[in-house]
Amino acid sequence: MNIVRAKDYKDMSKKAASVISSQVIMKPNCVLGLATGSTPIGTYEKLVEWYNGDNLDFSKVVSVNLDEYKGLTRENDQSYYYFMNDHLFSKINIKKENTHLPDGTEPDANKACGDYDKVIEAVGGIDLQLLGLGHNGHIGFNEPAEEFIPDTHCVDLTASTIEANQRFFASYDEVPKQAYTMGIRTIMLAKKVLVVVSGEEKAAIVKDAFFGPITPKVQASVLQLHPNVTLVADEAALSLIK
Repeated sequence: MNIVRAKDYKDMSKKAASVISSQVIMKPNCVLGLATGSTPIGTYEKLVEWYNGDNLDFSKVVSVNLDEYKGLTRENDQSYYYFMNDHLFSKINIKKENTHLPDGTEPDANKACGDYDKVIEAVGGIDLQLLGLGHNGHIGFNEPAEEFIPDTHCVDLTASTIEANQRFFASYDEVPKQAYTMGIRTIMLAKKVLVVVSGEEKAAIVKDAFFGPITPKVQASVLQLHPNVTLVADEAALSLIK
């Protein structure tokens, strides 16, 4: 594992964006696995900045996202498609037909997940997968469990996640209770993995995930077995790592 130390969130975002931009420059038709959440936002902002400076061309890039809420349309402002379009897709020259997420409007979970696995296979797999890191070690919506689930699957969101998300919706009934997420095998088959982490509150899980035992109870720990992982984290997130 390659650990890149950053001074703070801004520096982490710049360093992570450098890794992604290098991938795009070296292979213009690469397949990028993308993530949502607050941590990657600065990375996307930096990529947009460099695109606007005529330093990057996304016209041949293909993207596949980690996950999507079940039951939300792309137009819903809490969907992950909306997030990606708002923070990245609408601000660069990536072709919309080359951007892929699980279909949250498909009620048949088996079909939605099977279709998404076929999409990833059809584009030739992932060249670089961007990941955030949850406080409990989750990657995508792969939460602590008794096993690593290999392929795209439907997950029941935890009560704490539903409660945390309630502030974004008009009522509890509108909060998604399930999501479709890329599986661990798919993530592990990516040629390169880039993990971005920021903040002292993530220091303990960074230590557990990357320096502790490999266990499905800390899903990110499986990344210790990947041959090409880069962890870009700020000093606060790495404060327990000597």
